[in-house]
Amino acid sequence: MTTETRENLLAFLRRHPPYKDMGAFALDALVAALKPVTVPDGGYILTPSDMPPDLYIIESGQVQVRQVGDVTLTDPPLYDLEAGQSFPLAATAARRPAINVYSAVGEVRCWRLASADFASLLLSSCEFNRYVLDHVAGLLHEARRQIEIQFGQRNADQQTMNAQLTAFVRPNVVRIAPTAPIAEAMATMVKAKVGSVIVADSDGMPLGIFTQSDALRRVVIPKHDPAAPIAEVMTAPPATISSHATAYDAMLAMAMHRIRHLVIVDAEQKVAGVVSERDLFAMQRIGLRNVRKVIEGAANIDELARAAGDVRRLCLNMLAQGVNAEKLTQFISGLNDSLTRRVIELVQGTHDLSGLDWAWLAFGSEGRDEQTFSTDQDNGIIFSCPADTDAGALRGRFLAFAKEVNEGLARCGFPLCKGNIMASNPSWCLSQEEWRQCFAKWIRSPEPEALLNATIFFDFRGLYGNEALARDLRQWLLAQTAGATLFLRFMAENAVKAPPPLGMIRDFVFDNNAEFPHTLDLKAFGARPFVDAARIFALGHGIIQSSTTERLRAAAAHNLLGNDDINAAIEGFFFIQQLRLRNQRAGTAPGGENRVDPDKLNELDRQVLKEAFKQAKRLQSRLQLEYRL
Repeated sequence: MTTETRENLLAFLRRHPPYKDMGAFALDALVAALKPVTVPDGGYILTPSDMPPDLYIIESGQVQVRQVGDVTLTDPPLYDLEAGQSFPLAATAARRPAINVYSAVGEVRCWRLASADFASLLLSSCEFNRYVLDHVAGLLHEARRQIEIQFGQRNADQQTMNAQLTAFVRPNVVRIAPTAPIAEAMATMVKAKVGSVIVADSDGMPLGIFTQSDALRRVVIPKHDPAAPIAEVMTAPPATISSHATAYDAMLAMAMHRIRHLVIVDAEQKVAGVVSERDLFAMQRIGLRNVRKVIEGAANIDELARAAGDVRRLCLNMLAQGVNAEKLTQFISGLNDSLTRRVIELVQGTHDLSGLDWAWLAFGSEGRDEQTFSTDQDNGIIFSCPADTDAGALRGRFLAFAKEVNEGLARCGFPLCKGNIMASNPSWCLSQEEWRQCFAKWIRSPEPEALLNATIFFDFRGLYGNEALARDLRQWLLAQTAGATLFLRFMAENAVKAPPPLGMIRDFVFDNNAEFPHTLDLKAFGARPFVDAARIFALGHGIIQSSTTERLRAAAAHNLLGNDDINAAIEGFFFIQQLRLRNQRAGTAPGGENRVDPDKLNELDRQVLKEAFKQAKRLQSRLQLEYRL
């Protein structure tokens, strides 16, 4: 390259980002590595077959970008590139094939930077590195947008589940004072043709709600005095939800708390409206009301098994409508909870558990409210054992009951746990004191089996019965683990043994799974690093929450990680969860429901997945730093 050519090239680069912002040393190195390329009209500059893809900087002319595949010259191009622009940044950075064809419109003069020199420039120039990262970040945003479109609404007239509840706020909310007679409240409901009235004080603060169901159960059947104040028969306090919440949030709250109405409140917590299950049902047409009514009214396990199929279809429909992974896994868990509770209620009627103080425990993904479409059983029982009572004798009263519940759940589509972590196993049907002894042993002796148990049993919550037993056990457990430095260190050491499958040279690293070669395990090496890190943060810092995202957000509140880091980690976690749900929805063969071949993902999804794995790696690095691994 002559001195004149070099000076002209430098002048050209200094007019265009990111080169104009680069330091002199990095810019000189770039100029030394660039090679001139001239392409005639219609000629290909770069195609997906060019590997590894080099970077091209357009000096003059126009480059047309077209989609690869069954397209013709009459199909419009995706877009055009002008002088000063570079391509293909993301593919060159990832050392993956370009996803489009780049051709010349008229004669095009370019400067080509070899892939190896591109990698060196990333290391030597902060400005160039930042520019590439910003470009890839833009692609990630576009990927998320395309996912929303891909799994968006199928019918133009169907409203989105992400619509805010402001859509239900009407200017004339039907509300009455707490001193109003019951007869007046009922007459108001009839006149306004509504199924509920809100009871509020003079400042508009909600005190209660009175519905048609309340009128029947609390007034008509017991023959309550209709002249009595409505405050005597209203439901108080009423369940409320912010007007900025979404229709999905309302649907989830109703399903989890088994209610049919929510009072909508504004920023000042004053009454803004009311939303009913009927509103949501009419809005979505997805059968939530029918599914829940079938679950609650099921007279036997066979009816519940049919309802379980409805739950799966409902959740698949929600995935198709674009509900994000966080909300969908919560919703799946919520409806599965309802199924489990109804199975327990049906079975309990045939067993004598009178006088016993107990609770059904959910472990693992169910304990974290993170169930996907493919989930087996992980459960147990905790019971109170008076000082003068034999725990073994009480346990005997539970085991036959628990076995029937486990079998009923299996008929509803929740396979029996291969590791026998079920309430029907005497090892996991324990008194309060026995559970404490069990956890204490694992904490004192963090052997491999204890660490494995910790990943399952330490994520628990009460699902049915006296849930205070579970809450008390959680408080006791956190008091024990807060100072158990050796145990936490071993847990952290065990957690980082499952690194995300990122390669130093290649994009991804594959395990040696013979049945599903060239695939990534999105559960064991994708979701697990997030779950493990969040659990260790919780156990080490007294975080009472059991779900992964709640634990991560609480970790930010404890200043363990910055808010930006936590938000990025949560986005990465739920992108992986979204891929798992999509994979399971596609009906992948058993054993492969949590596996994905990255070559079958589009380039944008691949980039998002790489970034998600990087977030998992950052969490593991935080564990290594905190526990000096």
